[in-house]
Amino acid sequence: MKKKLLSAVVLSLVAITIAGCGNLQKSSLSSGNGSSKKEKVVQTTSSNDGSSYNTLLQGKQYQVSPINGLTSGDNDNQFNLQSFDAGLLEVSKKEFATKEYTFQEGNVIKSNVAQNWLARKSDSNKEGLNPADNGKTEPKERNPLYLSQIIEDDFYKESGNSYQLSGISIGLSMNEVDYYTKVKYGATFETKISEADRVAEGKKMADEIVKRLRKMKKTKDIPIMVALYKAETKDSLVGGNYFMYGVSKNGTSNIGSWSNLNNQSQVLPVVNNAKVVNTADSDAFSSFKSHIQNYFPKLSGVIGKAHYADGNLDSMSITITTQFYGAAEVKSFTQYVSNAASSYLPGGVDLEIKIQSTNGLQAFVAREKGQKDFYSHVFNDY
Repeated sequence: MKKKLLSAVVLSLVAITIAGCGNLQKSSLSSGNGSSKKEKVVQTTSSNDGSSYNTLLQGKQYQVSPINGLTSGDNDNQFNLQSFDAGLLEVSKKEFATKEYTFQEGNVIKSNVAQNWLARKSDSNKEGLNPADNGKTEPKERNPLYLSQIIEDDFYKESGNSYQLSGISIGLSMNEVDYYTKVKYGATFETKISEADRVAEGKKMADEIVKRLRKMKKTKDIPIMVALYKAETKDSLVGGNYFMYGVSKNGTSNIGSWSNLNNQSQVLPVVNNAKVVNTADSDAFSSFKSHIQNYFPKLSGVIGKAHYADGNLDSMSITITTQFYGAAEVKSFTQYVSNAASSYLPGGVDLEIKIQSTNGLQAFVAREKGQKDFYSHVFNDY
């Protein structure tokens, strides 16, 4: 198993996003359903608008899950890591309302347990969720690794002066392609996994995980949500998406029913002759790109990423790579980008534009969903 160093950066950003700019409040934390004899003093951050979760802090510190970044395979697409983590919080809102629950990264599943679950089942590892090695090495004959990552989010409710664990979400990252080598340090081969197999294996693993969690005292009776995520391939410029979720309630040891999720992510302009999700959004991005490239020809590239939920554009992020470093030039370009974004890019969605060079991030322009005006910031390097 490999712990991705990038996860620390991603998790810090997620923590900031969740925490917002709210006030800190003191209370105590109970990690079980009953009263705890040893309660730890914690603080909570308060969300500004109720659209995101308040977060539990322990010892004034954000708690990081011990299983984040653990992986069973060789798919090192960093965009998968980001969307897998952030996406679970969004799916969790369907079961755990932000006004009723307080969030903390998962600490029920320990690192060594997650490593065993991610590995293949074998005589020495009965807990493995991935199928046993059948000894074959040809792509269509071998047993692939279906599950690549597990992530956990915990949700608490306030009870008097304490917080009690009242819900848990589990994300399972399922491979579209399993990358492997036949010999150590040898060439990389691929086993493609069908949608039917990905869904079937994901559901089976979800039921097994729920069954195991029900044996733990702290998760014996609380709601457990499991969401299935399709990981994108190594060379993809966007991460994958959650495509299905289910909930186990009242202490049941399996998922009663499943609900489909309609999420899509796409790179703009489209690559590899991909079908455009929405022509109007693609045209709007093309107009924006042409406009800024005509005015500032010293641009190395303009790449957009659009995310769709239920067929509708939910957010768009754009990265502009420049070849200039002068402070006045960057400020002028940032203002020009802000004006062009207002004129050409779709309204009513979260929109983020990063302006960067080989030296790093130079400026950003952003607009939150429902807002009309963009805000911007130019970074100074003293």
